[in-house]
Amino acid sequence: MARFYIENFGCRATQADGAALERQCLDRGLERASAARDAEIVILNTCTVTDGADKDARASIRRLQRVNPDCQILVTGCYAQRAPQEVAALPGVTWVVGNSHKHRAAEIATSSFSFPGSSSTSGFIPLRDVSPNQPSTRNFSGDRFFPDQRSDGQPSGDQSAHVIVGDIFAHTELLAAPVFEAANERTRPNLKVQDGCDNRCSFCVIPYVRGQSRSLPMARVISEVQTLVDADYREVVISGINLGRWGRDLDGGSQFSVPSSQSGEKSQRPTTNDRRLVDLIRAILDETSLEKLRISSVEPMDWSDELIELVATSPRIAKHAHVPMQSASDAVLRRMHRKYRPWHYREKIRKIRAAMPSAAIGADVMVGFPGETETEFEETRRMIEESPFTYLHVFTYSPRPGTPAAALPMQVSAVVARERNRLLRDLASKKKAAFMRSLVGSAIEAITLQSCGTDFTEALTDNYLKIKISGHHEPNCWLDVKVEGVDGEMLVGREAPVS
Repeated sequence: MARFYIENFGCRATQADGAALERQCLDRGLERASAARDAEIVILNTCTVTDGADKDARASIRRLQRVNPDCQILVTGCYAQRAPQEVAALPGVTWVVGNSHKHRAAEIATSSFSFPGSSSTSGFIPLRDVSPNQPSTRNFSGDRFFPDQRSDGQPSGDQSAHVIVGDIFAHTELLAAPVFEAANERTRPNLKVQDGCDNRCSFCVIPYVRGQSRSLPMARVISEVQTLVDADYREVVISGINLGRWGRDLDGGSQFSVPSSQSGEKSQRPTTNDRRLVDLIRAILDETSLEKLRISSVEPMDWSDELIELVATSPRIAKHAHVPMQSASDAVLRRMHRKYRPWHYREKIRKIRAAMPSAAIGADVMVGFPGETETEFEETRRMIEESPFTYLHVFTYSPRPGTPAAALPMQVSAVVARERNRLLRDLASKKKAAFMRSLVGSAIEAITLQSCGTDFTEALTDNYLKIKISGHHEPNCWLDVKVEGVDGEMLVGREAPVS
């Protein structure tokens, strides 16, 4: 029996795709290997959100060639969709499978899967044979992107890998399987319920490699969550590339325009005013016995008053709001093509904190966006300082080929961007420390992750903080904990006595 190994890179959505790929491989009779060096088939599920993510994937391929030169390597994911010829030219790569065909990756890796017209000399699958109407030139015109390819349909460089990449905007599949974080395996499964994005932020390549927004139907979500509940999981995290847009694409009333991948024209796709994220959350609470639901990142314009009230008032929803900000400079937000202004964002955060005084509130922040002046950066730093954030994810801008931001003038130097990143990380650390200290003496819910001997058990609080609980406790249990202090990056406490 052939053995497989999957290495995932990047965001929660990629991790969720990896879980679905694992399910595919097992269904086709493959055996899971404990390490890449022991596998006959290695699947690299890549990210391309930054240049560093691309480099990580290439380094992993080179490493595989050293430790397991006889394995067959299938590269899929966002990097494979964005730059298939670049990936195919790397020594040792057997298949390059874009996100457009990721749902068939296990089939491709375990059979003589091919499309008509594949080349016996290069193994390249011409894009026109995967999607007959697809143009054969690299094009980021408007809302469209197609990989580099010679006019004869063959790859632009030397390669021996089979390349299977199609029109991502025609892609309707949504891979869904619960994924478990390695650090707390089998404790807090993450379920992707939405994929793709209809926004066009000027710095972001994700819409062009993941396609249009699409939702897992409500009945399927309920089924997946209930299956996890039946398997005794106490917390489930729901996530997506643009989670707040869940349901907008499902069959229903009104129409809205999305970019056609074949031309500059807009095509109509059904949406409905009857399906929103709040409806999905209520259905999960009403139709399953899940103890705790955690909501991952939701864009600021999707934090409606109704959603805030629901999260605040339900004891079965974790008190945790992650609200991407990117910048607090109005000028920078406009250059980013973000759909809100700083004052809109500030008001959302104010409402969330007023409704949930002890909630975790986090944000994504980007520094070094093209043209970001000291004044514009200071606007961001000041808003962070004045806002009730409890943690931040700080990123340095990385130009992505073909995106509008990559062509903007006044690119910020690496030295300046690195210093701005450091300043915000230091500020975030101070705010997190202050938040942790404010909880000392309070009682809080926490789910146990893993026991560290007999001395203490590591857990995660309802409001997204790591805590060491005195004594040995079985994993995957919700406990009421009295917070007694802070030890570095973790709270310290003990199980509260039953009243």
